[in-house]
Amino acid sequence: MKTQDTPARHIAILGSTGSIGTQALEVVREHPGRFIVEVLTAGSNANLLIAQAHEFKPNAVAIADLAQLEKVKTALEPADIKVYGGNESIAQLVEMEAIDIVLTALVGFAGLAPTMRAIEAGKHIAIANKETLVVAGEIVTRVAQEKNVALLPVDSEHSAIFQCLSGEGHNPIEKIILTASGGPFRGFSAQQLASVTLEQALKHPNWSMGAKITVDSASMMNKGLEVIEAKWLFDLTVDQIDVVVHPQSIVHSCVQFQDGSIIAQLGLPDMKLPIQFALSYPHRLSNAFPRFDFTQHPQLTFEQPDTAVFRNLNLAYEAMATGGTAPCILNAANEVAVAAFLNKQLQFHQMSGVVEEALAGLAVEQKPSIETLHAIDAKARELATHTIQAVV
Repeated sequence: MKTQDTPARHIAILGSTGSIGTQALEVVREHPGRFIVEVLTAGSNANLLIAQAHEFKPNAVAIADLAQLEKVKTALEPADIKVYGGNESIAQLVEMEAIDIVLTALVGFAGLAPTMRAIEAGKHIAIANKETLVVAGEIVTRVAQEKNVALLPVDSEHSAIFQCLSGEGHNPIEKIILTASGGPFRGFSAQQLASVTLEQALKHPNWSMGAKITVDSASMMNKGLEVIEAKWLFDLTVDQIDVVVHPQSIVHSCVQFQDGSIIAQLGLPDMKLPIQFALSYPHRLSNAFPRFDFTQHPQLTFEQPDTAVFRNLNLAYEAMATGGTAPCILNAANEVAVAAFLNKQLQFHQMSGVVEEALAGLAVEQKPSIETLHAIDAKARELATHTIQAVV
């Protein structure tokens, strides 16, 4: 079937006012008629949500911050758009019959509940919320398989792996190689990290992202979370996942097969391409995005990550190897630590210590239920908060 003959895809975008959500809507603009926006949700950015709703005319919108609900309702009443408030409403909206695919672009643990509801309702998932798979990868992948739901990666690294594996299902993987830019502090010593500022951490050399993921990238925690995500997306063992620092962010990741051959996916550091690929899969749609030119990038370099200085990457590997609730603890403590750093209550180099304390201080339970994960998440946040209070 020709791509242009395929029916329009009805989408829900959870987190439409964030970095991934706004770029997803750029993709929608690029392809009028190809995508129909059914649902938009936001955390607290009422003004942008209202503007998006007026432009894309979804069936419904939801805002998590109940204090903003009346403002959104009043603004959208003339447009005849249904308006809901609160996290439970967001989780319910993804079950709408008209939705074909849900883009989960929420930040952190908050993405788990609506993602699970969407999967259980049989909706395909374009997953940009890596924490969902970090925390509950075993449950999410099992239920997705039972419901015949596709988990389509949006992270540039996992999209790259997904694309490299296309048509290679019969060939065993030796390992995958996730690339990392190294962030703004690549090459820094532990002593140098002790004096970096929030403003420096938020200036990523290659990517334009939200504050939380930008800090995670600077601390290498983002790559650690991606390692765990890759395990579940591609059914890998710990020793099948390597990380290499690639400062230019052109090679988005690679797959090495059992014969030693490596297939890589290359492109400019632009999230719109993996977003579009996930939303339109299995078709590749034409677009006007900038193209990569080899002559403009004569040097592509690669180096080992410095895990002695950037400890978060090793902590993530250790949590993945431990399994059970360990990745949930890692993620929860990191979310608390990053929030404290963003609020200038914690120094950059202290964040990994908060995560380490949480991993050491809580018992790990194997084969947890969703309810157990919620309880462990709360305990890890409480312990991380106490650790931060002791530090400051």
